[in-house]
Amino acid sequence: MKFFKLFLCLVFIMPEIFSAQTKAAIMIENNSDLDRIETVVSIDWKAILDRYPKIDTSNFVVMNTKTKKQAAFQLEHRNSSVIQNLLIQVDVKAKSKLALSIQEGKPEKFTVKTYARYVPERKDDFAWENDQIAFRTYGKAIEGSKEDAYGFDVWVKRTNRMIINERYKLSDYHTDHGDGMDYYHVGYSLGAGNMAPYVKDTIRYSANYHRWKVLDNGPLRSTFQLIYDEWNAGGIKVTAVKTISLDAGSQLSKIENVYTFDGNKPLPVLVGIIKRPEAGNISLNEQQGIMGYWEPTSAKDGTTGVGSILTTPVTNMWIDKIQLLAKTTVKNNEPIVYYTGAAWDKAGKITDAKKWFEYLSTFHQEIKNPLIVSLK
Repeated sequence: MKFFKLFLCLVFIMPEIFSAQTKAAIMIENNSDLDRIETVVSIDWKAILDRYPKIDTSNFVVMNTKTKKQAAFQLEHRNSSVIQNLLIQVDVKAKSKLALSIQEGKPEKFTVKTYARYVPERKDDFAWENDQIAFRTYGKAIEGSKEDAYGFDVWVKRTNRMIINERYKLSDYHTDHGDGMDYYHVGYSLGAGNMAPYVKDTIRYSANYHRWKVLDNGPLRSTFQLIYDEWNAGGIKVTAVKTISLDAGSQLSKIENVYTFDGNKPLPVLVGIIKRPEAGNISLNEQQGIMGYWEPTSAKDGTTGVGSILTTPVTNMWIDKIQLLAKTTVKNNEPIVYYTGAAWDKAGKITDAKKWFEYLSTFHQEIKNPLIVSLK
């Protein structure tokens, strides 16, 4: 009888002990039919402070309440001295929920899965990467030379390590040394999904970016801005600020462009993907805003898939002699958001056109059905 009474006491006391450890509870719901694997969710830091006002930013952990293991997180600043968001990388099965708790404790040292930097030693390149893929774009120092290019470049990789610094130091990134390479050709095109104004049936390319700013740099999300000087876009004076972010686990970067120009009418713009002379696989979905390209295979270097997903209505998609193009419009000084990126078959994850187009379709569905995050 005494044992029974003691057991009852433990049953009622133990939940109180566990709840006392939790300073804030997070519930993440996945109401879609898609498993969300290695997805980065964002939680407003002010909401965290409302529930945990005395949180020590150097001494807290995010725990999976079921596995009792720490979840990788990042404090996002967006170039502010004040924390803006808590980023957490999670796995949430379809039609399920994930419970997390914020507690006092020493966080683990999380693996860096994203990175971005200005590269002055290579003619003002700006490069960014995650654990899946890498990209670069071109700066002021290379303008007007035979090496200049207008669009985004792809650096394929088959390692989850950060490799940008290693490749620039080696200065031989056109050769695969076991972790990937740069064999993607951009030239005078939009490359792997850059955007430009489209005025009087002509693409109005800007000069290269002249200023840059890193807003956050890993481990789960890297975000930076590229600032473009004013240029003449078919009689319209235009300036642009491009805010680019890349999450761990994603093949696609998020691009947020703000164009400032004269006049009250929306400005037509294009997102483009360079097309190769040889036959490849193309998928154009105007209704969903998905543009996909599985390039012709190189016997030596493999195959690169490139794709862009627009979140604003697409008025037209077409293919010209140089590139795949998707047309939409942007309002003066208002952000336009889209996603663009690539994959490499030698990485072993996405190995043919069918898988790449499925990836783009799934990514589009994930944009339309975000995870629901609530705090208690």
